[in-house]
Amino acid sequence: MTLKQLQYVIKVAETGSVTEAAKSLYIAQPSLTSAIHELEKEYRINIFTRSNKGIKLTAEGDEFLGYARQVIEQTNLIEERYNGKAPGKQRFCVSSQHYSFVVEAFVELLKEHIGDKYEFHMRETQTYEIINDVAHLRSEIGVLYLNRFNETVIKKVIKDNGLVFHTLFIAEPHVFIGKNSPLAEKDILTLEDLKPYPRLSYEQGSHNSFYFSEEILSVTDCDKEIVVCDRATLFNLLVGLNGYTICSGVINEELNGSNIIARTLDVDDYMEIGYILPSGIHPSYLTSVYIDILKRLTVGNID
Repeated sequence: MTLKQLQYVIKVAETGSVTEAAKSLYIAQPSLTSAIHELEKEYRINIFTRSNKGIKLTAEGDEFLGYARQVIEQTNLIEERYNGKAPGKQRFCVSSQHYSFVVEAFVELLKEHIGDKYEFHMRETQTYEIINDVAHLRSEIGVLYLNRFNETVIKKVIKDNGLVFHTLFIAEPHVFIGKNSPLAEKDILTLEDLKPYPRLSYEQGSHNSFYFSEEILSVTDCDKEIVVCDRATLFNLLVGLNGYTICSGVINEELNGSNIIARTLDVDDYMEIGYILPSGIHPSYLTSVYIDILKRLTVGNID
């Protein structure tokens, strides 16, 4: 294996074409194809599938790509530190459940700790995908929650994927509602108070088990349910339909507007919100800085 071979794999994955990758790398297409074949033979894997429709990563190729990116990133840091090489494009990716403090930390990282060239990804996505992204090194860090209902299952999935969970804070359950909702008249709400109103939750795709739900108390019976894929839609429906969602209560008015408010939910439960990292891999500089920002923003569970 050589660094050039890893760079070739990354470029082919980015362009989705051996021809385009070869042009970008200024090498002959047969040389590029041969280099990747040699790498596949060395590790006895198929990184790409090839067909008349083009080239596509396999499942094992997707995993290999994550490691390749880590090696190239660390190599670039060494070159910058010891050879005075001009910094290349900084890359960083976060996968998370839908938390405003995660986005706020992402914004702060971009404003204060990056250079002139960068490619950052902020993936608010499904719970299983968060774990999968970090396990396959597509994301440097993932943010999600545990509670007494899902802890055993989620921790097993995290461990089985070679990851470690680190606690940020423990949150009391809250309800997000529109500021003009009839529920806004109370400071503390009960499950009985919520019954007449539609409950909103996030789609979990093929892993739609209650254990992977982003909302606690997902097994509680509800007559009116709306499932969405993104935060903007959920907030619009909260306001437009007097709906609610059960959450941590941590919200940023500057990022999410003043129409959404939080009320304490009177239940015997909690949300242990934290981040996951690959076990045995030292966090990159940007990951370490991002974790520090997350900790600062969530001190005392205040966003």
